[in-house]
Amino acid sequence: MERLRRGAETIGINLGVAQIDQFQIYLEKLVEWNSSINLTSAGALEDAETTHFLDSLTVSLGIPSGMLESGRFVDVGSGAGFPGVPLKIAFPGLRPSLVEATAKKTAFLTLLLAYLGLSDVEIWTERSETLAQNPRLRESFDFAVVRAVGGVATLAELTLPFCRIGGVAVIQKGPEIGDELDEGRRAIEVVGGFVKEVRQVEVGGPDRTATLLVLEKASPTPPQYPRRPGVPERRPL
Repeated sequence: MERLRRGAETIGINLGVAQIDQFQIYLEKLVEWNSSINLTSAGALEDAETTHFLDSLTVSLGIPSGMLESGRFVDVGSGAGFPGVPLKIAFPGLRPSLVEATAKKTAFLTLLLAYLGLSDVEIWTERSETLAQNPRLRESFDFAVVRAVGGVATLAELTLPFCRIGGVAVIQKGPEIGDELDEGRRAIEVVGGFVKEVRQVEVGGPDRTATLLVLEKASPTPPQYPRRPGVPERRPL
C-alpha cells in the first residue's frame, strides 16, 4: 500500500497505519469476491491502489473541507464501494449512504463494512431514480458523488436531487469533458444546480489525469426529477 500512502499524501491526506490496514483488507475482499460477482476488471484489480483507492480519494479535492469532517453524503451507483468506502476510510467522520441496484454487490458491501469495522454507513439496494423521490433522502445530503459511466446530463439528474441547497455533487470524468459539459449545462440548471468548478486532478502521477466536475445546488429540484428508472440515461435532458 505504499503507492496509495504516497499518492494520498500528494493530495493532502495522511493515512494512518489502521487506515492502511483497512485498505489492505478491502483489497483482499475484492480479490476474494471478484471471481464470483465481477466487481471490477482484472487489470483494475491488479492496480487497485491507484485505479480504485487513490482515484476515489481524489474526489475529496472537490468537496468543501467542512463537509469532509462530518458530512452526510450519497454515493450513486456505488458498485464495489467506489468512491464512497475509500472516502469513509480516509475521513471517518463522514456518514455515507451507498446506493447500488445490484443485490449481489450490496451483499458484498455489507460484508465489507463488517470486516472494515465501519459504522454510520447505510446501504440501499435500489435505483437512484427511485430513492431520490424518497422524502427521507431527497435534498437531504451535504454532497453526492458518482463514479459511474454516463453523460454529464444524466449524472446531474441522478445526483443533484439528493443534495440540499448549498450542497454539491462531484462527478468523476475522464480528462476531457468540454463538449459533454456544454451539452449537459441545461440539465444541470433544470435540476437546480450550476457549475461550481471543473478541476483537473492527477491520479498517481502526471500521466494519469481525471476531471472533477463540481456542481452546486442552488434551488430545489422540480418534483418530476429524476424521471423514471432508466429514462435519464436513455433520454438525457
